[in-house]
Amino acid sequence: MRIEDYIRDIRRTDRNYYDLAMKRWDGISMPLGGLGVLQEDIARIAALTEDTDVRLLKRSLIIVCADNGVVCRGVSQSDATVTHAVACALGKDESTASYMARHADCKVISIDIGMADDTPSGVRNMKIRRGTSDISSEPAMTREECEKALTLGIELVNERKNEGDDILLIGEMGIGNTTTSSAVCSVLLDREPAEVTGRGAGLSDEALNTKMRIIKKAIEINDPDKTDVIDVISKVGGFDIAFLAGLCIGGIKYRIPLILDGVITDASALCAVRICEEARDALIASHVSREPAASCILEELELSPAISAGLHLGEGTGALLLLPMLDMALSVYDSGHTFDKLGIEQYVYFDHR
Repeated sequence: MRIEDYIRDIRRTDRNYYDLAMKRWDGISMPLGGLGVLQEDIARIAALTEDTDVRLLKRSLIIVCADNGVVCRGVSQSDATVTHAVACALGKDESTASYMARHADCKVISIDIGMADDTPSGVRNMKIRRGTSDISSEPAMTREECEKALTLGIELVNERKNEGDDILLIGEMGIGNTTTSSAVCSVLLDREPAEVTGRGAGLSDEALNTKMRIIKKAIEINDPDKTDVIDVISKVGGFDIAFLAGLCIGGIKYRIPLILDGVITDASALCAVRICEEARDALIASHVSREPAASCILEELELSPAISAGLHLGEGTGALLLLPMLDMALSVYDSGHTFDKLGIEQYVYFDHR
């Protein structure tokens, strides 16, 4: 199917369920809004699933691995061998995310959507091809390849829904993907590369200037149409961005909440919302990355992250950190610890809230 076929029947969430969940929060014996954005996250999940009895029992983290041809231009500290090494660790359940996921009782599903090397054991092979082309000299991929990655992402959410997942976390692993994410953000938000480009895993001032210069060149050479998101991704993006955008669209289509990680998932979410505006209703922001593009995108999407800790690790680790926080918030939401039960007069809102 084409993307248009997937999104044709998608509808917005029912605001009534959000209001009912927030009313339930207001009845709990604590200062109104005491758990801040966590309360809103639970209410948004209620609206998405159309059920105020929110359950987050079965959860999976999807980590998308892909390589980017632009790495040959010196935009990162490492090369594609690092993508492969970390993917191998993921396949053995020995990566940073793996240890954190075990603590959060979360299954890890690692996907090869476009690694330059062979798919490691334990990693699911959905490879479109071996890395993208160098965006500083040609488009990253064909439009057909981009659409395939998008649809594969949508279909994977349907698969996880059928497996009984209550919530999905999304992350990535791929050297050079802060370059492609910044390029996509620069085009879609109409900002100069210098405004949205950071140091990724670590760059000197000279290398950062090179990175910004390469992004600017890539946009000039490929001339992506900012009104056509698929054109933007295919020209200056990456297979991971396309696949992650598909996951975000799948979230609203199949009514399963998705927790975003850092700037790459944020850029993918922006792409998804530009393709299908309703996709925003399925998205939960975990944290604001120290990459400059992250805050720009979250502001554009009107998503409020619960965590601000200068994170920039990737692999879905920021999303994993939010999961226990949601679990704890949900324990209060389900507690029955209400004003009525305690015989306390309920707090009320005032105009300045």
